[in-house]
Amino acid sequence: MEKYYKFLVGGEWRESEIISEVRNPYNSEIVGKVYYASERDAEDAVKLALEAFKKTKKMPSYKRAEILSNIASKIEEERTELAEIITSEAGKPIKMSRIEVERAVSTFSIASEEAKRINGDYLTLDITSASKGRAGITRRFPLGAVLGITPFNFPLNLSVHKIAPALACGNTIILKPSPQCPIAVLKLGEIILEAGAVPGSINILPSHIPVAEMLVRDQRLKLLTFTGSAEVGFYLKRIAGKKRVVLELGGNAGVIIHSDADIDFASDRCVVGGFGYSGQVCISVQRIFVHEQIFKKFTDIFLEKVKNIKSGDPMNEDTIVGPMIDENAAKRTEEWINEAVSSGAKILIGGKRDGILFEPTVLTDISPDMKVCSNEIFAPAVTLTEYKDFDDAVKEVNNSRYGLQAGVFTNDIKRIWHAYENIEVGGVIINDVPTFRVDHMPYGGVKDSGSGREGIKYAIEDMTELKLLVLNSGE
Repeated sequence: MEKYYKFLVGGEWRESEIISEVRNPYNSEIVGKVYYASERDAEDAVKLALEAFKKTKKMPSYKRAEILSNIASKIEEERTELAEIITSEAGKPIKMSRIEVERAVSTFSIASEEAKRINGDYLTLDITSASKGRAGITRRFPLGAVLGITPFNFPLNLSVHKIAPALACGNTIILKPSPQCPIAVLKLGEIILEAGAVPGSINILPSHIPVAEMLVRDQRLKLLTFTGSAEVGFYLKRIAGKKRVVLELGGNAGVIIHSDADIDFASDRCVVGGFGYSGQVCISVQRIFVHEQIFKKFTDIFLEKVKNIKSGDPMNEDTIVGPMIDENAAKRTEEWINEAVSSGAKILIGGKRDGILFEPTVLTDISPDMKVCSNEIFAPAVTLTEYKDFDDAVKEVNNSRYGLQAGVFTNDIKRIWHAYENIEVGGVIINDVPTFRVDHMPYGGVKDSGSGREGIKYAIEDMTELKLLVLNSGE
């Protein structure tokens, strides 16, 4: 029997005349049917979020922390169902879906702690005779109602990275989930209400593009936090008006493996970072640069490990590479790889599509202008390039319009600092792949990878207004 899912507005679950099917990418079975919000529903959500803000902005920190902790506990209780939902609607291998749910628990737990330490400063202002007797304090105030838009690849935890900091600092939020994967987020909405959140503080609106754009343009919403492609992100920024905009966009992450690296460890991590969840991660390993002294050895070891990757049914415990999100994504990957080969690239392994599945693929003899290098492939495909000088490898990593994270395998402190100071990304990960992320660290990029940072503490900074109070003692 098909299950229908309502959307959340002001603490109430609504139906509409607009219904969208959510299908399992692997077998095309219907996971559920989701009611979509209309423009009128969106208008109601804005009004009710603003009304709820009158309460949330006055809520003491201990109460915000308590609600967030309750949410974390309830997600833990529902972890099995949530993981299965993610795998069913996103095609994510089940063990990776479980990790995503664990991360969502962690993210809300972190938010619970951060809610209690949104601190300000004391400022000494009597630095001249004219300001004698003055002192200042600063405090962060919540902005109001904010808008979050999230993608398919981490449907739960990327939504949590919008919702948790918003609730932690006293904001309210309207969240538009991915059309491919809204069900896990709607389940999260149930959990948040059950945990004691103020009705209207969380609104979840699956919707078509015109409704989402209406919300982006609405100046009553004070911040847009978007995760998705660069093309869509920068378009939304253009139409967002005066509201703040935080963009977590794509990447084509580079990895440098120097001659002093642990080759076996580096190859293990590049397999996980490059092919897990079919490479559909914005910090997935895409371009690997290997020093000439170890290039052949690394390549041989790496290819042997790629051969052993398990592909197929995402519900299988051993699967690493499941389906891509849809057949168009798989076809685009095939086109890009064929284009690279026609321009001189060589396929060392893989390169073939089977419907919605794409083989783990390794390319070499590539050039920076090929789409597999210059764009975000978002697929189970990586490139291998040999380099002679470490500085040249750094320049090659920078030869990209993206700048999210990069990985560097070396134990040389001079090269570590050189990489940190010169690679143009938001995060440099030493002796690990750029795919590494822990949910409290500042996460974000430069160039076409966006602006602003996530990680609860850092997201709260974007979601609050710093206000100064100046005191005059009269002395």
